[in-house]
Amino acid sequence: MDEIVDVSVTADSADWLAELTHALVEDRLVACGNIVPQIRSIYRWEDAIDDDREAMVVLHTRASLMPELIERIRREHPYDTPQVLAVPVIGANPAYRNWIVAETREPKTPA
Repeated sequence: MDEIVDVSVTADSADWLAELTHALVEDRLVACGNIVPQIRSIYRWEDAIDDDREAMVVLHTRASLMPELIERIRREHPYDTPQVLAVPVIGANPAYRNWIVAETREPKTPA
């Protein structure tokens, strides 16, 4: 049984995250994404503490798709070092879990 994960990604634009999520759903890398249009992020970057408004999406997918998902987001994201954090789902409505697996594809095999 393929495990599922919730993956959080932040960006400076909720609209950009919506475009990304649409593409990832279309390509069956994720079943869906829930966008939080405004969060406040406080972090250290290049020896300075920043306090910025960002947006976040929580993507629902198979754990086995994480390598492809990380590479895709890293390649397309406007940040140099985008947040892509996967958290294992330890409990889920079985029907919802099955829906996530049904709406995502098997991982690609190396050529």
